[in-house]
Amino acid sequence: MDFHSLSTQMVVSFIALVLAAATAVGVPGIWLIQEQMERQAWSQVAQASRASEALYAARRKEVADLAVLTAQRPTLRELLTQGGQERLLSYLSTLRTGADLDLVVVCGSDGRPTACVGDMIVCDVCADEITGGFHVLPPGTSPRVWLLAGHAIGGEAADLGEVVVGKAMDNTSIAEIGDQAGLEHTLLVEGQPVATSLSEGLASLTNVDRSVSRTGNAVDMERGTFSLAGQPYYFSRHSLAGTELVDEVALDVTDMTATRRRFIAILVGSIATVAAAGSVAGVMLAQRIGRPLARLTEAAAKMSQGNLESPVKAETSIQEIALVAQALEGARVDLGRTLTHLQEEKAWSEHLLEAIVEGIIILDPQDRITFFSHGAERITGWKKDRVLNHFCDDVFHTVEREEPFSQLIPAPGRKHKIVVELGDGRQATLAVTGARLTPPEEGDAEVALVFRDVSEEEAIHRLLGHFLANVAHEFRTPLSALAASTEMLLDRTSELSPAELETLLTSLHVGVVGLQTLVDNLLESASIEAGRFRVYTHPSDLGQIIAEAMRTMQPLLDKRGQRLTVELPVAIPMVEADPRRTVQVLVNLLSNASKYGPEHSVIAVEAIAEGDWVRVAVSDRGPGIPPEYRKRLFSRFVPPSPGADGAQYGTGLGLSVVKAIVEAQSGRVEVDDRPVGGSIFWFTVPKVDDA
Repeated sequence: MDFHSLSTQMVVSFIALVLAAATAVGVPGIWLIQEQMERQAWSQVAQASRASEALYAARRKEVADLAVLTAQRPTLRELLTQGGQERLLSYLSTLRTGADLDLVVVCGSDGRPTACVGDMIVCDVCADEITGGFHVLPPGTSPRVWLLAGHAIGGEAADLGEVVVGKAMDNTSIAEIGDQAGLEHTLLVEGQPVATSLSEGLASLTNVDRSVSRTGNAVDMERGTFSLAGQPYYFSRHSLAGTELVDEVALDVTDMTATRRRFIAILVGSIATVAAAGSVAGVMLAQRIGRPLARLTEAAAKMSQGNLESPVKAETSIQEIALVAQALEGARVDLGRTLTHLQEEKAWSEHLLEAIVEGIIILDPQDRITFFSHGAERITGWKKDRVLNHFCDDVFHTVEREEPFSQLIPAPGRKHKIVVELGDGRQATLAVTGARLTPPEEGDAEVALVFRDVSEEEAIHRLLGHFLANVAHEFRTPLSALAASTEMLLDRTSELSPAELETLLTSLHVGVVGLQTLVDNLLESASIEAGRFRVYTHPSDLGQIIAEAMRTMQPLLDKRGQRLTVELPVAIPMVEADPRRTVQVLVNLLSNASKYGPEHSVIAVEAIAEGDWVRVAVSDRGPGIPPEYRKRLFSRFVPPSPGADGAQYGTGLGLSVVKAIVEAQSGRVEVDDRPVGGSIFWFTVPKVDDA
């Protein structure tokens, strides 16, 4: 026999396996026996609980029958008719003793007690409507619970009232029920015991800690355990039908617990003896196999933690363990190569997906999102954790279409434009391309969608038509005016008065300024689009910048009869700006203020120093900017506001150029409503440090 073989050593370890099997059988055996004893105990409690319900019902019926028999006695009717309080009380006392009652009350027709024998505390029951059942007295009285029943006393001449009989539900009565049911009983009112069959009495039950282990089948039943005077009890509580009373049935499980402990002790002792005997063989086997296996385990743990540099060594004479060590070493080397290759591919894939500006999502056959790229997060504004494993129709809500998003997904290789509502409430036009991730013959497959936001392109296409029409109008109007003025100068120069000449020259100047502004905006917009837009800032005089803009715009303002007011600080600050382009900003803002403001109105220019910035504002008396235009007001091809007839005036380039120039100078531009009507366009420019 080759003792270096693992199979041989496994035979030697058979004893240890037998011990393990014995333990595996013994533990469930203990559990089964304990469970069986528990089940028998609870079954006994449940039977007693059901029996108590019948006993209480029998008690109620017994008292009700006694009330009927008492009310129907001729002698009682005779005594009530003929009078004689002493004879009546004596008769009622005899009835109470003979019927084993604790209370007999005769109530008159006026609702007051005529005669009462028994507990005087309960005599005043005539005012209550006694229909038969339990009656609970206020706290502090004893006994608190009575079983009462009433019945009308019939007479030939007149109504003789009602007789009420009752039994006190005290310790004696509860003990009788406990003797009949076979277990201890306790009657509770609002969770407090008022009568019990336990020999320890009510005082011992006041502070007993009950542990509710489970709920019974009925809604009004609960089960649990408690300990009283060192003895364990199983209890079951159930509400008495139609009352606030709770009956508690308790089983003393002292003997059962002791028997269970003895059995468990014997079984545990047997298992321990067998385990101790088998431990010797286990130790011997562990010494031979444990050490090399421990080294292999340590090597495997290092591999699982990502350490693939340490070689696997297991110096052992057991052939099987040596072969396992060799296989593990080979796996370590192969795993290291594979892991390195996978890490390189993973890094490349992540870098590729990160670099792709388009959004990529993958849908499973049920249209749930299983992958959401960084590009998709950037486009939609949703985080990956919010959308993974959600249906695409719950994430992408289509706009202006009745079909859900899943039905608008294009076929592989095709592209559709789908308008959806994103999480922040804005609408976006997505150009979506679909692709299958598995061959069609494999049935249901995942679908990859590549999309990009083409909302701006779509908006530009729509606005480009307006832009072309508006720019043609912008060129045609001043050119027509220039042509007319020039023709008049050529034909009638000698006939014109100096005032008429000045008017024509002013019209020519205004037309040239308008064309120059339009050309400047077109050139600046083209340079911004081409990425060649630059500003060259240096310390500049803000007063000169504003004065230059005023000189440029004065002819246009004079033509429309508009007045320009300027409010500057006493010490006009120097600003870090490109003077030419800042003049262009003011010219665009003043041009819009003049164009959209009424004739003969006032346009205000104001400069205020605010910390490290100077805030320059242009206020007009125009119609103001509707809220729906403000989000895209500074975009290209969007005019500042619609005309009175809904037409769009201007090319929509001026404010986009303003925004580009201001932000290139590190400032910002915004628009506010003027309190008395109109708009306030303002921008900031850095102030030169006085130091």
